[in-house]
Amino acid sequence: MEYLYLNVHDEDRDDQTRCNVWILDGDLYHKGLLKFAMEASSLKDTLIMLVVDMSRPWTALDSLQKWASVVREHIDKLKIPPEEMKEMEQKLVRDFQEYVEPGEDFPASPQRRNTSLQEDKDDSVILPLGADTLTCNLGIPVVVVCTKCDAISVLEKEHDYRDEHFDFIQSHIRRFCLQYGAALIYTSVKENKNIDLVYKYIVQKLYGFPFNVPAAVVEKDAVFIPAGWDNDKKIGILHENFQTLKAEDGFEDIITKPPVRKFVHEKEIVAEDDQVFLMKQQSQLAKQPPTAAGRPVDASPRVPGGSPRTPNRSVTSNVASVTPIPTGSKKIDPNMKAGATSEGVLANFFNSLLSKKTGSPGGPGGVGGSPGGGGTGGAGSNLPPSAKKSGQKPVLTDVQAELDRISRKPEMVSPTTPTSPTEGEAS
Repeated sequence: MEYLYLNVHDEDRDDQTRCNVWILDGDLYHKGLLKFAMEASSLKDTLIMLVVDMSRPWTALDSLQKWASVVREHIDKLKIPPEEMKEMEQKLVRDFQEYVEPGEDFPASPQRRNTSLQEDKDDSVILPLGADTLTCNLGIPVVVVCTKCDAISVLEKEHDYRDEHFDFIQSHIRRFCLQYGAALIYTSVKENKNIDLVYKYIVQKLYGFPFNVPAAVVEKDAVFIPAGWDNDKKIGILHENFQTLKAEDGFEDIITKPPVRKFVHEKEIVAEDDQVFLMKQQSQLAKQPPTAAGRPVDASPRVPGGSPRTPNRSVTSNVASVTPIPTGSKKIDPNMKAGATSEGVLANFFNSLLSKKTGSPGGPGGVGGSPGGGGTGGAGSNLPPSAKKSGQKPVLTDVQAELDRISRKPEMVSPTTPTSPTEGEAS
């Protein structure tokens, strides 16, 4: 059971107080806690509020009847003297019969109100209440509040509810309210409908504050029916709009719980822990060979330009300043798997150098005529045009022999070589 309070301020007398509010859980298991909220000494100053969830209208009538019977059983256990209980019940009947519709908006409202009040008093003496009115008199005021009325539009879209369905629900709830002499208020916190109205009605019933709000039944999601206004004839107006329904139809037969939609083809996927996922990825990466995107890993250091620096490249570019490569150096093996791509690039590179710097095909003294490098005419320029276009290699193709020859005569090679006009084509 939850407890809170409402601040009540009387502007006429400049006085204020607090109204205690107890909210019982929606499970019948907790109904025994009512003894802390409803005591025999304070029962005459108590108001009962029964709350209905309009987002699930198929539970409305059953919920009202269930909790009303719980309140009835609890009041019977309080052992209130019969005279006092009878006085409380008669007061409730009087309030119900003496209800007058507020009409301050009309000029002759005070006179009409007095007349109608006198007529109601006369009717209360001569005519009894309706057959279905106050048949369950608890002796204390009752208010039925239908919450979440903004869900009416959702029911129309998703469950094909029509206006006659909502009129059917309202008619059954109003019949229940007649039996207990209860007021009916439709509210929506989301759309701020009738929230202040509930507070004003509670204060009027418990403290006798003035209340001038008339009944409202036009808007289906903002209904307000004060105690004493309704009767069987007014409820019958709702039945006139029924087309496929009947007034005597059972509530559970018409307002049924929609079936739960089960997705057969969709399977629930439970996400695994992040650390477990990362450990699996780590183990998979450890089993893979050291390749990156299908390209062998090149462990050779790179210069800022991005080209691989190898000992062979250093020899060819700066032959005069490096130690000559011995004859038994590493040979280029086209059948090597690891690093085959880089070796092929080096072979093509040396072949392009040979095609540029060889003076005569196959001649051992074909490079340069002077140490200054002025006689490096380039063999590529002496090749026929057909050889350039078709990509034929020069006669000298033994790269290792050329390297051996360069290592034996380093002084014959110029450190820098001027670019020939056809060097771009040969490369």
